[in-house]
Amino acid sequence: MKRREPISPDLTPIIDVVFLILIFFLVSSTFKKEELALILTLPDTKSTTTQIKKEDINIELTKEEIAYKGKKSSFSKIEKALQKVTDKKKPVNIRIDKDVTYQRVVKLLDLLNKYDLNNLALENHTK
Repeated sequence: MKRREPISPDLTPIIDVVFLILIFFLVSSTFKKEELALILTLPDTKSTTTQIKKEDINIELTKEEIAYKGKKSSFSKIEKALQKVTDKKKPVNIRIDKDVTYQRVVKLLDLLNKYDLNNLALENHTK
């Protein structure tokens, strides 16, 4: 009498598909914590920081560069973007490098004031 071998499904193709799906999701997802484009040296403070939200207006300012919502930009491009903002109560998060001249800060604040965007939050570095 012959012995019958138990029939079991081959799991190798299923495991291959699972690994391919896992690799796809790992490669296609982004792990970006915040939308920050410029490297800033912020002044130290003891107060708490606020969380940056994507729907907020986020502006970063250094001596030479300016960034809007995580992308390097210019004052003229930012002005065009601010013209399109309809919600005047939308939070504006400003991150300013500690070495920026007062004149550049005033230029940015005047631009925001021109379009009645006065809900400002100055971001800082906490210890």
